[in-house]
Amino acid sequence: MPPVPFSADGRSFSVHEWRGSGPATLHLHRSDDEAWHVLEGELHFRYGDGTQVAGPGTTVFVPAGKSHTYHAGPGARYLIILTPRLRALIAALQANRDPAQQKEVYERFDSELLE
Repeated sequence: MPPVPFSADGRSFSVHEWRGSGPATLHLHRSDDEAWHVLEGELHFRYGDGTQVAGPGTTVFVPAGKSHTYHAGPGARYLIILTPRLRALIAALQANRDPAQQKEVYERFDSELLE
């Protein structure tokens, strides 16, 4: 039986073991930092000013205000470190997958969809 993925929500940040990709479009969070730590596979990041491939053992930190997006390579497993507002943004986006409403969802959580 595979181990249960790690997941913890605190008052100031959350850490969750994830698989799969993030949003496919560039976006930014005006007030929240975000970080990933790659456990297996690769994460491919795109920023407004470049790209980065992060392999096992790599930690990527994106400060508030920096445009970014990422996708996971095959078999990628990673920890994502989020603020409570970003955790709520992800939950809202998963609950409402209508592309016509995503810009408004980002705005509600002090974030901006750029593409």
